[in-house]
Amino acid sequence: MADGTGNRQLEKLCTKLKLGELVSQPVPVAGGLLHRMYALKTTTGKYAIKALNPQIMLRPTAMFNMIHSENIAAIAATNVPALPAKRFNGSSVQQVDDYYFLVFDWVEGRSLGPHELTSTHAERIGAILGDLHKTDFSSLGIEANGSIGGVHATDWNYYIELGESNQSVWVSLARGVVDQLYDWNAKANHAAQLLASNIVISHADLDSKNVLWKEDSPILIDWEASGAINPMQNLIETAIYWSADEAGNLDRDKFQAFLRGYKKKAGAIEANWKVVLDNGYAGMLGWLEYNFKRSLWLECTDEQEQQMGTEQVIGTMNALRRYAEQQAEIEGWLNEEETQ
Repeated sequence: MADGTGNRQLEKLCTKLKLGELVSQPVPVAGGLLHRMYALKTTTGKYAIKALNPQIMLRPTAMFNMIHSENIAAIAATNVPALPAKRFNGSSVQQVDDYYFLVFDWVEGRSLGPHELTSTHAERIGAILGDLHKTDFSSLGIEANGSIGGVHATDWNYYIELGESNQSVWVSLARGVVDQLYDWNAKANHAAQLLASNIVISHADLDSKNVLWKEDSPILIDWEASGAINPMQNLIETAIYWSADEAGNLDRDKFQAFLRGYKKKAGAIEANWKVVLDNGYAGMLGWLEYNFKRSLWLECTDEQEQQMGTEQVIGTMNALRRYAEQQAEIEGWLNEEETQ
């Protein structure tokens, strides 16, 4: 494994957790943007093993956040089709040497690409999100705070200057949007302050790659981003995920289908949509900064991750510009939806 883990660690994991002996080589599973997944066949069955990113796990809050997100997934699974990690001796996060893993039962399903999504898929996930927002997470003791959905004031010029020193391929693109990055940052922070008092617990990254379809049945995976979020922010971000094509263009029918599914479960929607949409920059800006760090080798494990960081920098800057262009149109759709 390129991140430093290898078959030896996976064999030790199997021994420690009594998963049986490996009957074939672990197979990498494509798709993860943060962690690495492997399919593992043993004498007791087949498992999906998530090798947690070593750089992420160095963060002081990483272990708490990982355990916390799996607690959310476990409660969510009582009300929606969620797949939490298996627990061993009461723990969801497993350690072998200096590496950390999540273990899941293997699911024979697949995620759908944007070109495969229909209004039926969108309405189905909208309904599941509505059920998720209605789930009782009070046992976790999560309360609102002023940082919900926000992003700190980032020094974007710092990363661009480092990129120039490293001759990064994204420098000219970043130079072209740097003023907007500061503007979007300010809008997101202002909006986050206005929205912070109204929260739900949710998945918070429910795009199509994080839903496996087993025939026509969806299963929600990858709960690492889950936590407290404004419900309308979560609704609109997720509706955009399920109504966008591969180029990022939005399909109004899918967008409305998602809202229709949500309202069947959670009731009427109402908000200051300008504020909600301004807060929509926050997640993308946080992801952009993290990938600047990966692309520049500031927070990176290997060349594969560095290259992924570079690709994500370019993709996220383009997504931010596209979102800014779409914001007025989306706001119009939402204001119409309130009157229906």
